[in-house]
Amino acid sequence: MVADALASRMGATFRTHKARAQVATGRLGTGPGGVPGPKTIVAKPSSFMNLSGGPVAALMKFFSLDVSSLIVVHDELDIPFDTLKLKRGGGDGGHNGLKSITAAIGSKDYLRVRVGISRPPGRMDAAAYVLKKFGTSERRDLPMALSDAADALEILTTEGLAKAQLKYHS
Repeated sequence: MVADALASRMGATFRTHKARAQVATGRLGTGPGGVPGPKTIVAKPSSFMNLSGGPVAALMKFFSLDVSSLIVVHDELDIPFDTLKLKRGGGDGGHNGLKSITAAIGSKDYLRVRVGISRPPGRMDAAAYVLKKFGTSERRDLPMALSDAADALEILTTEGLAKAQLKYHS
């Protein structure tokens, strides 16, 4: 959903890529003096989430990208719903998509935008929880959460990690 919001901001549409992903390219935000922001490639792997490393690695090779250019947006159980945390590197925290990406690119040193979805209620299985539809209150707050995540990515892309963290970790 965040990828869709970013593509919309860039006026880009997703196209099928041979790397087993949907890809949209464009310029995100504006730089100093109102110049168009950096070229941005937004990708949604077509594989299962826990196999997303292959498409990510293939896209990085195709576009000749370094790991320092990679930003991964992912859900995070350990953060309250509608909360964002940004960082570079770290472990996978049991997130199979991150495990797959780290293994495929051979590095943990990529940027992450962690989008909080909260822990499942009671004894609900975490895997079932992340696959279920959002509840009524979450659906009400979802547009703002997606907009905030897209804003964070725009700041991250145009101004860097420190500026984005300053805004979203305060």
